[in-house]
Amino acid sequence: MKFSNFVTVVVATTLGAPAVAAAVLTSAGSAGCGKTHLLPGVTTYHDLTSSGRNRKYSVHIPSNYSDSTPYPVVLGFHGSPGIGFFFEVDTRMSEARFSGNKIMVYPDGVGGSWAGANYSQVSVPEDLQFVSDLLNEIRNDYCVDDSRIYATGMSNGGGFVDILACDSAVVGAQFAAFAPASGAYYMDNDVTHVDCKPARSPLPIIEFHGGADPSVNYTGGVGEGGIEPAIPTWLGWWAQRNGCDDAGRKEEDSFGGDVHHFSWTCGGVEGALQHWKVDDMPHVWASTELTPGGIAAGVGPTHIEASQLIMEFFDQFTKP
Repeated sequence: MKFSNFVTVVVATTLGAPAVAAAVLTSAGSAGCGKTHLLPGVTTYHDLTSSGRNRKYSVHIPSNYSDSTPYPVVLGFHGSPGIGFFFEVDTRMSEARFSGNKIMVYPDGVGGSWAGANYSQVSVPEDLQFVSDLLNEIRNDYCVDDSRIYATGMSNGGGFVDILACDSAVVGAQFAAFAPASGAYYMDNDVTHVDCKPARSPLPIIEFHGGADPSVNYTGGVGEGGIEPAIPTWLGWWAQRNGCDDAGRKEEDSFGGDVHHFSWTCGGVEGALQHWKVDDMPHVWASTELTPGGIAAGVGPTHIEASQLIMEFFDQFTKP
């Protein structure tokens, strides 16, 4: 789904709040350990050649970054049309309260979008290769805990996160967990879901969606970039892929029945598949604060903070 009105919104935001103490991790770290960086706590912008094409991305490391401490890495994929900067500002994920012990990476899609939609400008194999090349560069330049690499994204970016989760041949196996939000799952619909081949099972996934989303409808149908599945159906496919105990699915309602949290135990792993539905939320990032995306959509804050819930989910899982 295209996130058209976002680019018209200009808001002041602060991404440089003091960092919390970095977690001490057990990983030996990547080749980038020992390399110093002059601007910790400040987002920096980079170029990378992948598949013969110049690609761009940005990186935010904690203010108290230590070149001898292996850090988790979170890749954030923007919606369409957009760039990584928009996703960073909308989610506030670079703020220390969310990622004070993590390296945040915000790649840019070609032409403002990611592969998988009928409006995408590159193929799925090319974008998967870009993510693989990007992770190699991040490992080489920063001190990375290779067992704790994660992906999140919004809308078209959320759909691409699902593509990563369904990939076992190129790069999907390098991730520990996934968190799509308001995802446009064009490549995981009623026809194409049989092509999803996760690298392992269970594969931890948490998904967020608005019940009033007019762009990526909760009940599925024809979207701007192709056919979209109904979200309950999509969750059912992931429950099957992850070997979840559907009979033991937990549901908790809150905020007067407007918010629903579903959780499955999968392969003996409690909460390996989770879903948050906010009934009255449209096509926006779930946040308890006003966001640029919310302003563009004409709505205020909602009941839950997806950025916090995602980081808490990621902290529970490492790559086997």
